[in-house]
Amino acid sequence: MNAKLIDTAFILGAGLGTRLRPLTENTPKPLLEISGRPIITYAMEHLRAMGVRRFIVNTHHCAEKYSEAFPDNHYKGIPIIFRHEPVLLDTAGGIKNIEDLITAEERIIVHNGDIITSLPIEQLIKRHFYLQTQVTLALRSQGPLLNVGIDKDGFVCDMRHLLNNQGVKNCLFAGIYIVEKSFLKKLKPGKSESIVLPLVEMIEENPRSVGGVIIDDGHWYDLGTVEEYEKLRKTGIV
Repeated sequence: MNAKLIDTAFILGAGLGTRLRPLTENTPKPLLEISGRPIITYAMEHLRAMGVRRFIVNTHHCAEKYSEAFPDNHYKGIPIIFRHEPVLLDTAGGIKNIEDLITAEERIIVHNGDIITSLPIEQLIKRHFYLQTQVTLALRSQGPLLNVGIDKDGFVCDMRHLLNNQGVKNCLFAGIYIVEKSFLKKLKPGKSESIVLPLVEMIEENPRSVGGVIIDDGHWYDLGTVEEYEKLRKTGIV
């Protein structure tokens, strides 16, 4: 399946980055630098390479810093739409909040703004269209938090152990996923909510509604703590 079927990427950039304080007191976490460039540009480059033609980025903490980093609202010729959240809406709320910006799209790809990875997104896209699910998650078999269960057919059967069903393997959620526009109808406008609970509710209603694919190729860094950030800043990406 051609990656061009997904033109728009939503990059999550609104978090407070509390675990990275004091580094994030005056800077959004995705704008901290690794090797002389903002972390979020690694996500943009990753998505640009697969054919994305528009970025939407949600903002909250120190939102003006994004205007300073991208004064022309573009990254290498790709337009960026910034959607500010006066009240932090978390992942599900943030996705719902951009519903009016994706009227022409059938689906979008969501990418955490604070990870650096080269995992081949094409495998996620291929799996999404094969399973024909409303949401498909990119997973890793190894990592610090293995709390997404996947069954033998590639459907997600648990998240954060809320359903007590680990399936055949517990995996790491890699922070990249494809969302069909129809899924947004299940979300409540203005509600601050993680994506996890709506997905768990969907799985309870239909065990074949959320897909997953384990992609261990490529590097993957989650810069969640000061120690992890400083380590990668010193060693560089390998």
